[in-house]
Amino acid sequence: MLTSLFTGISGLNANGLALSVIGDNIANANTVGFKASRANFADILSQTLGGASAMQVGRGTMIIDIQKLFTQGTLETTSNPLDLAIEGDGFFVVQQPNGPTYYTRAGQFRVNKDGYIVDPNGYLLQAYQMDVNGNVTGAIGNVYLAGLMSDPSATDLITTQVNLDSREDTTTWSFTSGSTLPVAGTYNYSTAITIYDSQGNPHLVYTYFCKTAANTWEAHVVYNNSATGTNYVEVDFDSGTTQPVTIAFDSNGALSDVYVTTPHTPPDPTFRPTAALDFSSWGVTSPQNVDIDLNNSTQYGSSNAVVFQNQNGYSAGNLIAVTVDQDGVISGVFTNGQVKKVAQVVLAKFVAAHNLTKVGNNLYLESYASGGPTYGAPGTVGVGKVYANSLEASNVDLAEEFIRMIAAQRAYQANVRVITTTDNMLNELMNIVR
Repeated sequence: MLTSLFTGISGLNANGLALSVIGDNIANANTVGFKASRANFADILSQTLGGASAMQVGRGTMIIDIQKLFTQGTLETTSNPLDLAIEGDGFFVVQQPNGPTYYTRAGQFRVNKDGYIVDPNGYLLQAYQMDVNGNVTGAIGNVYLAGLMSDPSATDLITTQVNLDSREDTTTWSFTSGSTLPVAGTYNYSTAITIYDSQGNPHLVYTYFCKTAANTWEAHVVYNNSATGTNYVEVDFDSGTTQPVTIAFDSNGALSDVYVTTPHTPPDPTFRPTAALDFSSWGVTSPQNVDIDLNNSTQYGSSNAVVFQNQNGYSAGNLIAVTVDQDGVISGVFTNGQVKKVAQVVLAKFVAAHNLTKVGNNLYLESYASGGPTYGAPGTVGVGKVYANSLEASNVDLAEEFIRMIAAQRAYQANVRVITTTDNMLNELMNIVR
């Protein structure tokens, strides 16, 4: 009978520990990225009794393992673009400054005062580094955002699609370089567009359209080439003489040819004349060659109008926002409208993730039983995708935990009854001698 006392005690200890596991799960029901655990029971080695048949009597129970359950948690939408959630397997990798590497499913990231992306513990998010062209280098390191700028890009193409009114009278272009732009009456129509030099300085470039004959127009390009004042000059398209661009239309008003000095044979409406712009006054030493694309322009009997106009340069830009795509690519959005890839989040995968060591603060450490990590970009090597503006909720199922709690409570009560019943039986035994 004494054995039953110790059997009951083992049940009390095991179910008490199971209740602790359940309580921990319930307490962390609202912890981001938390993974529930489960207490796994096993019987204790049975006692073999003598006799013709080997009779065995159980000696109770014990907790053989507390298993981590890495099932997927629900993704919740947030307003922070650096809130990241993993859908699928894998862990974010964070580095303690001058310390160990940790792994986590909690993606509550932000930028610290030094410009690095960190978790709430101040540990640095690890990612694949990228070169200036946005290509992954393979090196893993910290993500640095402070001081990021988008370099300027010089304009080398102006695209202008216009309709020039076929009802216009012919005009005679008259312009002399100086402090004023061409006067009305010396052209039929004009447009203007801002372009950028190699240092990101903006410059207004004007295009004046003059009708010289039926179905024939000229385009004259004028700009200011003085950084300290106003000095409007006409672009030279013919290496030494002030030669405009000639635009020829067919009898249906469609563009038939664009040329500088001699018509093309056959006509070439896609020809792009090149303007050499002098921005040396701004410190740009080499002439800036800019192609002029007038393709698809028309001459219809309707008002002069710009159908489409664009240029491919831009100024320097400062960082105003950060985005993260499903592949974990972190990109900066800049004031000049450019988007620049900065880094790509790296995820770690373990063969035996349930054997990772929990160290608190939503962090795990690699253990001997878990094996080493396999690193990869989101969506590769069996790891999941990353979603921005999202957090993974705890995978605790409260209904299931309450059922386990009831079962643990009843088992605990039953084991108490085993002990009290055994005690009563021992009392009866002691009363035999009375």
